[in-house]
Amino acid sequence: MIKPLAYNIVSPLGFTATDNYAAVRRGESGVVPCQDPVGIPIAVSRLDRSKLLKAFEKKCKPSQKHTAPEQAMLLSASLAVQEAGIDASSARTGFVLSSTKGNIELLGIPENDFGRERIHLWHNAALLSGFFNNPNIPLTVTNACISGAAAQIAAFNMLEKGLYDHVVVTGVDMASDFIVAGFQSFKSLDPERCRPFDARRKGLNIGEAAATLVFGKADGKGISLIQGNVRNDANHISGPSRTGEGLYRALCHTLQDVPPRDIGFISAHGTATPFNDQMEAIAFARAGLDHTPVFSLKAHFGHTMGAAGILESIISIMALEEGVVLPSMGYKEHGVEGELNVSTVTAHTDKRFMVKTLSGFGGCNAALLYQKHS
Repeated sequence: MIKPLAYNIVSPLGFTATDNYAAVRRGESGVVPCQDPVGIPIAVSRLDRSKLLKAFEKKCKPSQKHTAPEQAMLLSASLAVQEAGIDASSARTGFVLSSTKGNIELLGIPENDFGRERIHLWHNAALLSGFFNNPNIPLTVTNACISGAAAQIAAFNMLEKGLYDHVVVTGVDMASDFIVAGFQSFKSLDPERCRPFDARRKGLNIGEAAATLVFGKADGKGISLIQGNVRNDANHISGPSRTGEGLYRALCHTLQDVPPRDIGFISAHGTATPFNDQMEAIAFARAGLDHTPVFSLKAHFGHTMGAAGILESIISIMALEEGVVLPSMGYKEHGVEGELNVSTVTAHTDKRFMVKTLSGFGGCNAALLYQKHS
């Protein structure tokens, strides 16, 4: 087991985890309507660049120019490391970066001021660890939309094997024109705020965020990450298995020592795309979780890609700490086949476990199991 010592979220809903969680509890959303590069209506959750830059310069006091993804990444990591009170420059501290696209927007600016290497994710990771003068080679995790979960599993393994005393896991992605165009090519973007698991759902909203978890070895107090697994269903480059096979297997391995009745809630991937939500419902039912309360956070933050697994884990950890099941914003009319207990109101739970799931392109699926210790 490993334990989150501190965490941070930089999103349109705030620049601290506390502010973001409070906004979710109030039912707020950062998703607003806009247009894509060719004028098609979409809805996106975007960071205010001027506020981000101001907060970044105040906290990080940079000696060089940074892109918006780098600003959000470094700001989030700095705030979380400060809260954790660890020595981030120590050889006993490791860094993991989770991102799907990083500085991909630089591809559209050939004559930029950042240099050719800045486009690479390994360079983003080196910026992250280098900012703290850390001597170790950072790990870069990029596995579509499960990147944030895979990064946490990597941190789990590093700590369990004794490679480090602390691991800083940071995820970041921005809604660049490249990313918007990619999702638009699949016709998977909703022009309004998304509705996970609802009959009216039309697709997802892209979101911008950075989020950081600082992990250390568990001490039997607070919240711990006790298990995590990744499985690939090898179904299709962009379409999930119709039987939920990959997610079902990830859930089975993750919950092998915990019966479904002990799970307080599932923080689902819940993208509000027709196939993903149906696939998750099938996988949950096959794993015996069809009566477990389920919610999605995508209507609050949009789909933050490489940051999603970390950001949504943090909000879910805070809900588990408080002993509440959050409502799934946007859900009104049941829109998946079979039973699925979608949460519609804030409810109390005294159960000590919660599950976070993610799924992504290429058939990848992940499940994380968190426990609250008494």
